[in-house]
Amino acid sequence: MIHKILADKPTKLFVIITAFFVANALIAECIGGKLFSLEKVLGLAPHPFSLLGEDGLTYTLTCGVLLWPLEFIVTDVVNEYYGPKAVRRISYIAVGLICYAFLMFYAAIEIAPDTSFWTGSQAQNGVPDMQAAFNGIFGQGMWIIAGSLSAFLVSQVVDVWVFHRIKKATGEKKVWLRATGSTIVSQLVDSFIVLFIAFKIGKGWSYQRVVAICLVNYSYKFVMAVVLTPLIYAMERGIDRYLGDKVAHEMRQAAMGKIAE
Repeated sequence: MIHKILADKPTKLFVIITAFFVANALIAECIGGKLFSLEKVLGLAPHPFSLLGEDGLTYTLTCGVLLWPLEFIVTDVVNEYYGPKAVRRISYIAVGLICYAFLMFYAAIEIAPDTSFWTGSQAQNGVPDMQAAFNGIFGQGMWIIAGSLSAFLVSQVVDVWVFHRIKKATGEKKVWLRATGSTIVSQLVDSFIVLFIAFKIGKGWSYQRVVAICLVNYSYKFVMAVVLTPLIYAMERGIDRYLGDKVAHEMRQAAMGKIAE
C-alpha cells in the first residue's frame, strides 16, 4: 500500500511542491528582517520622492520580497492541478511551521549564551556581541510576525478566489491572465495587510504613510508578477511532461470541480 502511494506521480509532485512552498515561506520570513536598496542593486543612485504627501520615499525593500513572488506562483500551480483545498492545506501547513520556527527562535534567544567564547567570537569581524546580533536577526517583533502571517493567509484566499473566477470565465486558455491576474490582486492585499497590522496597529503609523509605502512596495511586486509569468508556463509544461497529458488534464478538470475528485 505505502509503496503504491509513494510511486504515485501526482502524490510525489504534491509532496515536492509542498516542501518547496513551506521552505520558501520560512526562508522569506527569516531573511525579511534585512532591508536593501533596489536602486543600488540596479546600479542606480537612490532618488527620494514624495507620494500621498509622504516625503523621502525610496525603493528600500525587505529581502523577503525576493522570495514571496515565488509563493504566489506555486499557489497558482497548485490551484491549477490540485484545486483550492490543496492551496488551503499547504498554506495552513506553512503558517503552522513558521509559527513553530518562531517559537524555537524565541526559545533560542532566551537560552543563556556562552560568554567565555561565543559572545565575542566575531568581534574582529565587526560583531562585538553575538547574542545581540542573534536577537536582532531572529527576534522579530510580534506585530511584524502577526502582520506577515495574517497577510499571507488572507492573500492566499484572495489569490485562489480570483484565480478560479478567471478560470471559470476563460477555461483552460489564457494561463497568463488567471495566474498573473490573481497574483497582482493578492499581492496588493498582502502588501496592505502586513503594513497595516505591523505598522499602523503596531507602531501607530498614519493611514497615509501605510498606503504610500504599500504602493511603493506593490509597484515592485506588480512588476515581478509580470516578469515571472513565463516561469508559470515553464513549470506547467514540465508538470505536464512528468504526469502525462491525460493525467494532467484530468487533474485540471478535477481542480475545477468538473469531475469527481
